[in-house]
Amino acid sequence: MTGWQWVKVVGNFLNLSTVAGLVVGAIGRARFSRGPRGLFYANGYRLGFPYAGAFTIGNVVLSKHERSYFDEQPLVMHEERHSWQYLCLIGLPLLPLYGVAAVVSWALTGDPASRNPFERLANLKDGGYVERPVQPFSKTLTQTLSVLRSRPKAP
Repeated sequence: MTGWQWVKVVGNFLNLSTVAGLVVGAIGRARFSRGPRGLFYANGYRLGFPYAGAFTIGNVVLSKHERSYFDEQPLVMHEERHSWQYLCLIGLPLLPLYGVAAVVSWALTGDPASRNPFERLANLKDGGYVERPVQPFSKTLTQTLSVLRSRPKAP
């Protein structure tokens, strides 16, 4: 690890974001392992929220997938950029800010990532996202309602 990566590891422990990531991973019964660049992997995460292939809290990258899911280097770089965002925003304040940014992005494009500055700064493409254009809110609402109606109903 570089000196700056050590700064990120220590800073995210001190601002409690990595501690929160470890707690969330434990609640989700994930298996922990060391990753590259000061990251920790929490694979086999079992909670359904948030709905994402992977998400980062502090220096902890949580995923429902196996560790091999992170063999793709661009995805690891994307998640590491999120860990830097936690350091820059002094930890957990990132979570509500991210939530607001996701709602605004959804309202503008029908997608919570396309206009979300946190995802854009982490590189949309590296995270597996497709950039969607801004569209009228009526179209976003129609698309969302259509998706919700087409979901199978629970027994």
